[in-house]
Amino acid sequence: METKNAVEQLAGLAQESRLSIFRYLVTCGPEGAVVGDIAEHVGLSGSTLSFHLKGLVHAGLAESFSEGRYIRYHADFTAMQDLIDFLTAHCCTGQPAQCCPAQRA
Repeated sequence: METKNAVEQLAGLAQESRLSIFRYLVTCGPEGAVVGDIAEHVGLSGSTLSFHLKGLVHAGLAESFSEGRYIRYHADFTAMQDLIDFLTAHCCTGQPAQCCPAQRA
């Protein structure tokens, strides 16, 4: 992953509502959720939610697709894992067994 991409993804998450939306989409798994369900869960109006969902899509952390009259969003798990891998690539000077996150697992 390029540093520029990581910065864009981190910027996409650097807002309370977008982070809440993304975390909810992660809990929904690959199926994701329709806009109405997302709005109900995070408590945002339609226009505000739309703005934040577009931010997550632009950052490459979420994808959308039409499902009849509805739009369904889901987290991009590959992008999420790539970001995590980028952030932890040099953890403990390349010895992952010594890293605190590895010890918690």
